[in-house]
Amino acid sequence: MIHVSDVSINFDGQDLFKNVNLKFSEGNCYGIIGANGAGKSTFLRILSGELEPGKGEVIIDPGQRMSVLKQDHFAFDQYSVLDTIVMGNQRLYQVEQEKNALYAKEDFTEEDGNLAAELEAEYAELGGWDAETDAGKLLQGLGLPLDLLSQPMSALPAKEKVKVLLAQALFGEPDIILLDEPTNHLDVASIHWLEGFLMDYPGTVIVVSHDRHFLNNVCTHICDIDYNKIKIYVGNYDFWYQSSQLIQKMLRDQNRKNEEKAKELQAFIQRFSANKSKSKQATARRKLLDKLTVEEMPASSRRYPFVAFTQDREVGKEILTVEDIAYSLEGEKVLDGISFRVNKGDKIAFVGENDRAITALFEILAGNAEPEQGSFKWGVSTSQSYFPKDNNAYFEGSDLSIIDWLRQYSTDDTDTYLRSFLGKMLFSGEEVTKPVKVLSGGEKVRCMLSRMMMKQANVLLLDQPTNHLDLESITALNNGLTAFPGIVLFASYDHEFVQTIANRIMEITPEGKLIDRQCSYDEYLEWRLGVEVD
Repeated sequence: MIHVSDVSINFDGQDLFKNVNLKFSEGNCYGIIGANGAGKSTFLRILSGELEPGKGEVIIDPGQRMSVLKQDHFAFDQYSVLDTIVMGNQRLYQVEQEKNALYAKEDFTEEDGNLAAELEAEYAELGGWDAETDAGKLLQGLGLPLDLLSQPMSALPAKEKVKVLLAQALFGEPDIILLDEPTNHLDVASIHWLEGFLMDYPGTVIVVSHDRHFLNNVCTHICDIDYNKIKIYVGNYDFWYQSSQLIQKMLRDQNRKNEEKAKELQAFIQRFSANKSKSKQATARRKLLDKLTVEEMPASSRRYPFVAFTQDREVGKEILTVEDIAYSLEGEKVLDGISFRVNKGDKIAFVGENDRAITALFEILAGNAEPEQGSFKWGVSTSQSYFPKDNNAYFEGSDLSIIDWLRQYSTDDTDTYLRSFLGKMLFSGEEVTKPVKVLSGGEKVRCMLSRMMMKQANVLLLDQPTNHLDLESITALNNGLTAFPGIVLFASYDHEFVQTIANRIMEITPEGKLIDRQCSYDEYLEWRLGVEVD
């Protein structure tokens, strides 16, 4: 158990949060959420002891071991994969090293023998004899082969290092696990395995993530950073979001009687708590929701950008035909004989292990790259708007302000209109005069989405549009694309985003071939992985 007592912290005179008093209990998984800059990762660093709060303290029950997902992918390059994973239990690794050093001595004394016996006993108690087996199980769960255990970390590509560091954080049954964006760069099979691992985990899990599907599957509680405060609410992310929206609606509607508001909210709680889940934590979660009172429901100060795409005209019968396209990157064929036809009403998600292949296809369809073979043809009634994965070319070296940058793409170039539009995209007041070359990743994405909305195209191509966005902006974009009446071709790692938008899934295989399925993302995963997806 972790006790947070009267914790406050500020940077440059600005309070991130203050007077925080919380308790994190075993058997629960807490999802930390908050707008960009709210202090999610900072709070996690305070919990781990890496960062001292300006005031207050974090108290961990005596004898409890905490494990933290490391973010530096190069920190363990001098070690083997096995040693890196075992370092998740520092005491076990230390005992093993001391033991091995003793046995390597040439002048082994009786005193050394006694110390070795003590270390052997502690080693066995800490599970040292099963360490390699346990490390191997974690690797296999994350989709990596057992023979990787003997490899040096320095020889691994970045995506494999991420998985090894995650295995390190999960190793040795720690009492408390802290995870900052654990699903980043994981494939869907690894995420599914991780969800199952955490749902069955008996200890305390605290996680920061922008993956709504992941938060919904693993979280029993949501830890919300808002109003410079941190509060814990019972339930997963969807319950927090829906109840928060309902609270906001009720606060805006001052004509209703308090009793009517309470009845509507209580009915919502009861409906949500009746939902079924396969998680072992589901029964306890429902009991907590049943006891929930209206006063404990969340209210949020967050603002959501207004994302709504309109089309200048409806697409005709002929939309897009792709025939036998091939393309290579650095001598590797990433697209090999790709052929498909886009139909009216299609919202297609492109998925696959090699995201470079998907980006290459998008660049070809946008006219920015030439295929080595094959062809494609857009219908005469179509107009396309493209959101590239790398948008730096639109901003680097530009001295334009945000408002002048957007003016390039608007048919109405008046300041009044542009300021109003940018205000809906959360650029208010003097922010619109900020140079675009200094914008953050999330701000650039909001600018690019504004540009796309201005064009009113009937076909949208989006390559990883959720990168750099906070949960609020992801939700707004999700809703905007769901409501869009035109054609959408997109790629995203966000499970909820893909599931709620796509009605057709196209997988680019590692060999560069195409698998085309007319189904939802969950149905595709059940077919691909052979398991039912929540």
